[in-house]
Amino acid sequence: MAGWVEAGANVVGYCGAAMIACAYFLNQRGRLRSEDWRFPGLNLLGSLMVMVSLAVRPNWPSLVIEMFWSAISLYGVRRNWRASH
Repeated sequence: MAGWVEAGANVVGYCGAAMIACAYFLNQRGRLRSEDWRFPGLNLLGSLMVMVSLAVRPNWPSLVIEMFWSAISLYGVRRNWRASH
């Protein structure tokens, strides 16, 4: 059973990493502006997904950077939400 948990956490982590990379690529292509709430939203969701895999198999430096990534992305989501309301 433990092997399935680790494998599932890895899949979630890989999907999260792909989400972060995709958001950045779309931003660089001019298809997703950083002022759009979806950009920090995708980064937040992606970093939380990477942290799922790190919870199963900890790597402390990676966990720390993902915590910062999540906090910065949460700030961006909040800033964009406030600007629209």
